[in-house]
Amino acid sequence: MSDVEREEARPGRVYPWYVLAVLVLVYVLNFIDRQIVVILAERIKADLHVTDAQLGFLYGTVFAVFFAVFAIPLGRLADAWDRRRLIAWGTAFWSLMTALSGLARGFGPLALARLGVGAGEASAAPAAYSLLSDWFPRERRGAVLGIFSSGIFIGAGLGLGIGGFIVDRWDAAFPAGTAPLDLHGWQAAFLVVGLPGLALALWVRTLREPPRGGFGAPPVALHPRPFRLFLGEMAAVIPPFTLVTLARAGAGSAGLAFNVGAAALLAAAAWSLTRVLGTAVQWIALAAGLYAVFSWAQGLRLKSRADFDLVFCNPPLVLSNIGIGLVTFGTYSTSLWIAPFFLRVHHLDIAKVGLLLGGMLAAGGWLGATLGGILADAWHRKNPRGRVYVSVLTAALALPLGFIFLNLRSSTAALLLSFPVAILTGLWIGPAASTVQELVPPRLRATASAVYILHTTFLGLALGPYAVGRLSIFTGDLKSAMLLALPVQGLAAVLLFLAARRIPGRDTFSS
Repeated sequence: MSDVEREEARPGRVYPWYVLAVLVLVYVLNFIDRQIVVILAERIKADLHVTDAQLGFLYGTVFAVFFAVFAIPLGRLADAWDRRRLIAWGTAFWSLMTALSGLARGFGPLALARLGVGAGEASAAPAAYSLLSDWFPRERRGAVLGIFSSGIFIGAGLGLGIGGFIVDRWDAAFPAGTAPLDLHGWQAAFLVVGLPGLALALWVRTLREPPRGGFGAPPVALHPRPFRLFLGEMAAVIPPFTLVTLARAGAGSAGLAFNVGAAALLAAAAWSLTRVLGTAVQWIALAAGLYAVFSWAQGLRLKSRADFDLVFCNPPLVLSNIGIGLVTFGTYSTSLWIAPFFLRVHHLDIAKVGLLLGGMLAAGGWLGATLGGILADAWHRKNPRGRVYVSVLTAALALPLGFIFLNLRSSTAALLLSFPVAILTGLWIGPAASTVQELVPPRLRATASAVYILHTTFLGLALGPYAVGRLSIFTGDLKSAMLLALPVQGLAAVLLFLAARRIPGRDTFSS
């Protein structure tokens, strides 16, 4: 596309906001389908006879590993192909897998369905971050990505409310053994929230694709064979094709031996953790996911050392990614266990928790994500480190607020305090996502976003909910387990502060 054609194709002021609105709906549905497990957890536990650790695995690890691993090739595909189509196909796939979750009759089939949800949902965020960064100017990215990310909390809140409502009404309408297809309330909830995504996928397909880097930037050459690239990236993360991919990339015998050694080390770690903590599937899945990421990174270094260095050897980006990953250790733990916390500790009924807590989380999270993006942009105009400072503030405040929230004896007070907790939970998202976009060139934005998501999924989603579940079993008390997880936020604040100090005093990439 020539410069003249690019200018002629520039949309009006309204259209980018229309794109943002549609993508917010995608993210809302994304998190309804992901978070509905939270309100259904107690019923799933009772019907399928699973432990808290297995619930943490079901919500966190099995979803996170496949979400993170598929985010890599899908992020690379988003940098090389039509981002609208990628989001549309992903939306249709994860919605179908959510509906299939409602047909599961055991822990294994349900885990497999959630695996599919994770793989499908990996298509949304990297492509959407890249797409929106091209539709909007640099000075608005924090606010725009904050608004987009507010869909997390709207979806999470709606998931609680819808899930609790459906379970309550379904079980009241159909006593044991009388429901259609002998479905339980939690199974009906999965079916109800999954199927609408198929229609939304068609809507996403009608959006327009902006030029890479935005309308005022020089043209960016796309990969001539995007699906060959995608298949190559898939081979780079799926054993044993990882070794073939590395050999073709010129790893040599030393590189292949290094890869096999890493696999052996991860396998030994998984075996040791299983001997000590049990839940073999947790550690096997986590080790497999980490090996896939390691193999992909090793291959990227061979194929493009410059790209590898920009993503993995960029000090402010690496520190920010690890810091945000630790922030999400707390946020994902809270996301899963907050509803069981009110059910077990405050002894509220499931419909009340779904309605009141869901509303608090949706409103508070939306407000936090939106305000966080606006604050980040305002701070960034005065200081290029301002966006990361918002994340530092979030992590630092999480410790005292979380301690107060968990120790309140009044159910009413705890529900009311869940609103500022939700605000804080959303405050960092827009700043963190826009920081990633600023620290890499436009051609790597989706890839860098995928690596950012790797940190939030492995450190946050895969470990956080499971760790609290294990601590709950060890201490015999969910509240104590959640309190023990709080100090991680202090380490996150330190790492994010160090990341901020390493950001240059000017914008690294201007487009």
